Parts: sequence; C-alpha cells; structure tokens
Amino acid sequence: MNDQTILNNEADFPPSERDSPPMTDEERKRAKRRPRVTVIRRALNMTQDQFSEEFKIPLGTLRDWEQERAEPDATARAYLRAIAGNAEAVARALRSFPREPAAEAAE
Repeated sequence: MNDQTILNNEADFPPSERDSPPMTDEERKRAKRRPRVTVIRRALNMTQDQFSEEFKIPLGTLRDWEQERAEPDATARAYLRAIAGNAEAVARALRSFPREPAAEAAE
C-alpha cells in the first residue's frame, strides 16, 4: 500500500470518521484554553491515586476531569496551572500546613 492508496481510501469513510483538519490560527486564538489534567499528572509520572493524595483533589473529581465528564472551575484551573508550573512547591506548601481536624477525626 502506498500513500496514494491511503489517500484514495479516505473517501471510503464518512466525513464523521475522517481526521479533522488542523486548526487555523484564528480557530486557535478563539479556542478555550484549559489545563489538561491527564497531561499534567502523567508528566509528573503519578497515578490518579498519587496525584489525588499529593494535591488533595478528591479522586472522583480528578477522574471526572480526566474523562471530561466535568470541567475544573476557575479556581481549580488556577490550581492546576500552579501544579503544572511547580508541582514540588505546591506539594511542599500543602505539607507545611497542619492536617485539617475533619480529616484527623475520620481516621
């Protein structure tokens, strides 16, 4: 199979199953920018459980964001940008505060 055969076979697929064309510069400018939670977590080489524990994000919330069932609100997006920018500093800051009384009572 050569490149021409592949191109000819594209016509065999309905438009909904063909690759989308690249975004234009104008489309890129208008696109909503949001942190990609999965990309951030994987860049840190962490599992969902580890990321959830380290950054105090409920595991169900993290999974909903990653599976795009829910979107982080403005505060969560800012928090994710901080994690992406300097995860160690964010984790260190979280460790420097005493545990919440409610969390201690639950244990």
